[in-house]
Amino acid sequence: MNFRTLILAAAAAAAFAAPAMAQTATAWEMPKKGDWLVTGRVTDVFSGADDAIVTSAGAASGLNVDVGDSIMPTLGFTYFLTDHFAVEAILGTTQHEIRAKGGSTDVAVHETWVLPPVVTLQYRPLTEGRVSPYVGAGVNYMLFYSGEDKNGFTVDLDDGFGYALQAGADIGLQGPWSLNVDVKKIWFETDASVNDGALRSDVALDPWVVSLGVSRKF
Repeated sequence: MNFRTLILAAAAAAAFAAPAMAQTATAWEMPKKGDWLVTGRVTDVFSGADDAIVTSAGAASGLNVDVGDSIMPTLGFTYFLTDHFAVEAILGTTQHEIRAKGGSTDVAVHETWVLPPVVTLQYRPLTEGRVSPYVGAGVNYMLFYSGEDKNGFTVDLDDGFGYALQAGADIGLQGPWSLNVDVKKIWFETDASVNDGALRSDVALDPWVVSLGVSRKF
């Protein structure tokens, strides 16, 4: 069972278990205007990038970019502006290996840490019950740092802004605690320069950010 399947299974289990828990524990109440949710998550960041690597003159090299997945802990902070609208900021950092693939070639060229803070405005339609679904939209900034070149290659990646869409739910457990399931899609493109521009690629990272966590209401 991979991490993404585990998230779906955990969400389904919590949704079925919540009514039973309500009979034996302090009831969970929907967050309201002025409340905070602080969420600790395990997050899987994965990109389907497969962009062509070309020469400085734009000729095909026969190679494509491959970006590895990363599973890391993250934190989310959500403030309720009203009963229905909230602002969330997530903090975390992930490490990714970048490879060049094509034909018989499959070589690591770079490994980098990424700091991708995301801020979204959420809409939460429900104010009653034990499940608080939401959708959101916002912006992010991709900052690459502590890069390590591999196998004789040098790689430079441009930082920059992107935008994000979000869907998720908080599923009440007991007292101030809830299970959080969250999916974000981020659109971001970076210019990658290899060996001082001898090779280059416009890489559409466009990662999915899939998380499972526990929230506490304040």
